[in-house]
Amino acid sequence: MEFILHLVDFILHVDKYLQLFIHDYGTWVYALLFLIIFVETGLVVMPFLPGDSLLFVVGAMCGVGLMDYAASVALLMAAAILGNQSNYTIGRFFGPRVFKWPDSRWFNRQAFDQAHAFYEKYGGVTLVAARFMPFVRTFAPFVAGVAQMTRSRFALFDVLGATLWVGGVVTVGYFFGNIPWVQQHLDKIIWSMLLIPGVLVLLGAWKARRAQA
Repeated sequence: MEFILHLVDFILHVDKYLQLFIHDYGTWVYALLFLIIFVETGLVVMPFLPGDSLLFVVGAMCGVGLMDYAASVALLMAAAILGNQSNYTIGRFFGPRVFKWPDSRWFNRQAFDQAHAFYEKYGGVTLVAARFMPFVRTFAPFVAGVAQMTRSRFALFDVLGATLWVGGVVTVGYFFGNIPWVQQHLDKIIWSMLLIPGVLVLLGAWKARRAQA
């Protein structure tokens, strides 16, 4: 329980924690940020780490000269790309072991084949959009691997999604993160970054369930 409270406090006050880390450890902050983004996107069991809010705050830090903008974007983009590649590889490794069973009441071979076809046709859009959705971005590359989406196609949308996500959110933080009103309401902005995409995902799932009913 104590760990959860510390994690929530870190997520909501990530700006203060990063400032303290930079003050105490200097450029080691880049290694810490790389690790957080890599783990959040690369391990399917770690979807709760901050992503959007962290990138926004990094941009704000760059805006006041505490961090280098170009180095931050390049490093975090690499972490996001490599994280997704790791998650995808895990999905490909475990997927065939689970899904090579014959068609039975426990395993629907047709559903698996349809999932594969869906990812080949629409998976690119899913992967890019998932970058901006907490939790979903952690599971999307894993599912793509399980569905056996081809590596070359996955890599294309992995790079595209990472570029838009990291470059976009860090840049927004760079230009807007130090506006006094934004600073005063940063905790509310972080909550909105977490809750709004989650609500949209749940709403989409609810509509899909109703359509199938």
